[in-house]
Amino acid sequence: MTVIGLQRLIVSVADLDRSRALYRDVLGLTEKSAFGDFSTLTVPGTTTEIMLHQRPPTAGLAGVAISFRVDDVDAVTAAAEKAGAAVIDAPEDQPWGERQAVLTDPDGHVFCLVSI
Repeated sequence: MTVIGLQRLIVSVADLDRSRALYRDVLGLTEKSAFGDFSTLTVPGTTTEIMLHQRPPTAGLAGVAISFRVDDVDAVTAAAEKAGAAVIDAPEDQPWGERQAVLTDPDGHVFCLVSI
């Protein structure tokens, strides 16, 4: 047996509504369902889900980081900051051919914004 795809990534968040403001309203993920302490969002053009689970988050810079492909890294970085994200590495062209910014969401989880 082998993995046939990526179904979902689960992100622990302290405040579900605050996190929706970043993942849904700034990054453009589509809310598929919401119930209780959960919100399931889909990544546009895929079946991959990001599930926000309201529970005490344990973030860290050495953990797993999600990379989102966006049209304009600089503009999305600015909007993400306004929604409560913190910039670790400002948008910059990388030697592997991407423009990338590295941020943390309001709960301290690392995520990257990239464009090719």
